[in-house]
Amino acid sequence: MNETSELDDIQLITLDVNGTSHEVIVPARHTLVDVLRHDLRLTGTHVGCEHGICGACTVLVDGLPARACLMFAAQAEGARITTVESLADPETGALGDLQRAFTEHHGLQCGFCTPGFLMLAEGFLAQRPEPTREEIREVVAANLCRCTGYQTIVDAIEACATARCADRAEQAPGAEETPCN
Repeated sequence: MNETSELDDIQLITLDVNGTSHEVIVPARHTLVDVLRHDLRLTGTHVGCEHGICGACTVLVDGLPARACLMFAAQAEGARITTVESLADPETGALGDLQRAFTEHHGLQCGFCTPGFLMLAEGFLAQRPEPTREEIREVVAANLCRCTGYQTIVDAIEACATARCADRAEQAPGAEETPCN
């Protein structure tokens, strides 16, 4: 017979979330999404299917999209976690460029899936700053949306990528020679 107390299952972990270090005491089996939402009160990360299928809980872990419902919080210790809250300006609350693109291109309707799509897109654009439309379509297929039909989400990501490319070209020496897709 294995006799363990509930305290044997509790861990003190340190999570780096949006550039801030947080010490939390959590049961070993708490998922990252639960700790983000309930312990750190970062409720932008949504809980959808809890099976890693829908993508509503997508966050960045060391810059790459990850399903927070499939990861134990303890597994994220030592990693850089980025949530949707990081996209807006921390001082003014002004929307980030990707958030504005989603708004301008009507890339959201009910909004439930939007944080997951934003984080998926943010991670994707960091890896592939000048994607083709087909590449964007392939990436967004990883998350589920029941309202938009995906076209406006693709439009928003493409517009953001194009604007970021133009900004990079403008800042680069010999900017007139730097093509964007």
